[in-house]
Amino acid sequence: MKKYRIAAIPGDGIGKEVIAAGLEALAVCAQADGGFELDVTHFDWGSDYYHAHGVMMPADGLAALKDFDAIYFGAVGAPEVPDHVTLWGLRLAICQPFDQYANVRPARLLKGISGPLRDVGPADLDWVIVRENSEGEYAGQGGRSHRGLPEEVATEVSIFTRAGVERIMRYAFRLAQGRPRKFLTVVTKSNAQRNGLVMWDEIAAEVAKDFPDVTWDKMLVDAMTMRMVLKPGSIDTVVATNLHADILSDLAAALAGSLGIGPTANLNPERRFPSMFEPIHGSAFDITGKGIANPVGTFWSGQMMLEHLGEPAAASRMMRAIEAAMADPSLHTPDLGGKATTAQVTAAVCELLKQSGSETM
Repeated sequence: MKKYRIAAIPGDGIGKEVIAAGLEALAVCAQADGGFELDVTHFDWGSDYYHAHGVMMPADGLAALKDFDAIYFGAVGAPEVPDHVTLWGLRLAICQPFDQYANVRPARLLKGISGPLRDVGPADLDWVIVRENSEGEYAGQGGRSHRGLPEEVATEVSIFTRAGVERIMRYAFRLAQGRPRKFLTVVTKSNAQRNGLVMWDEIAAEVAKDFPDVTWDKMLVDAMTMRMVLKPGSIDTVVATNLHADILSDLAAALAGSLGIGPTANLNPERRFPSMFEPIHGSAFDITGKGIANPVGTFWSGQMMLEHLGEPAAASRMMRAIEAAMADPSLHTPDLGGKATTAQVTAAVCELLKQSGSETM
């Protein structure tokens, strides 16, 4: 039997609750499949670790993670710790050194969920947003001078490299090529950002020549927000910069019903390093401990992890269980307008996974 080594980093707030739920569902899914098992190691890194040690993760953290098959991540951030400390101290401290340059965020309006857009159904909102995840606006370049003085200055330098842009474009075109519509939208802001994003546009056009079966268009990011709201059916696969896709994917999750259902895969496509899978939402300290966090984004992230590990049957089983659970309004958590608890949704998904396993035996 195949065994996959999974590093679980629940992190902060509701991350601890949803990762526990996700691991429970993944264990049932593996058992139902019967062909593999997950060997999970837990890491207590995050804001609690920061309070105890002054850092979000130990100096040898990357070395501890590098031999795992995948990383299952909850959330990072706490009210009493500056956000740039938590983000750069843990999540980005893993993503960037492990070159997880392709951030993939599906957004679908699942049956049973009512999104905020009227007259829009599941057939109209089925997107995948590809986010460049290693450079761009989040490259971490810049600095501050003359702190505390009237002339204090801060710079935040966006970095766009030909290698970085070309590889994310190729990834996005390949992804679009494998989807039924074979359609990609390249998001830009090259009218105002006349250097990096002009190069972004040029490289997109160059790469497109290698994918003649993929239809593509280009749209300014501000116009893209309107298109997502007014013409969702005109969108399929999207590629955007680190900042732009970060914002657009949150909008996409909200239009699909809730941030609570959004999944993320931080991929190193060449598999030189482990990839990391996490729900799109944050640590949500306002609901931490109430037992009402939506675990669906974590289940869906786990489904993407199963696909990445090479277990398509198990991944399909997990997706069917998610879809079946969300089709039942009694299993909607408060973020979806319901009253279900994390435990109730988890139990229902696990039962659906057990049933699907018995049906295939």
